Amino acid sequence: EVQLQASGGGLAQAGGSLRLSCAASQLHLDDYAIGWFRQAPGKEREGVSCIDSSSGSKYYADSVKGRFTISRDNNKNTVYLQMNNLKPDDTAVYYCAASAGPSGGSWYPLSIYEYNYWGQGTQVTVSS
Repeated sequence: EVQLQASGGGLAQAGGSLRLSCAASQLHLDDYAIGWFRQAPGKEREGVSCIDSSSGSKYYADSVKGRFTISRDNNKNTVYLQMNNLKPDDTAVYYCAASAGPSGGSWYPLSIYEYNYWGQGTQVTVSS
């Protein structure tokens, strides 16, 4: 059974940093595009960042550009999301997900509908 495990969440002050990790079992992360998503209370789940499998291209939501960095360690089968200069608006449950990538049509790397496998979330809370 494919499992994705997100970890690294916690409490941070505004301006602080956290690093989230996404580890996988029964799945080689470098064969998949890996996305990070978040969901705040009362809001829809939104795409935060994605790292492509083949090209290694990275994608970011406008709200996190310049603050968040996604990376992959194939040896550890883990994808990271380094979050710097955190803001209270970053407070949410963060999820990682795996996508087999575009199937010939358009590719929307920050769309939840592109992803086949989801991990459980990790809570990030940023205080002002």
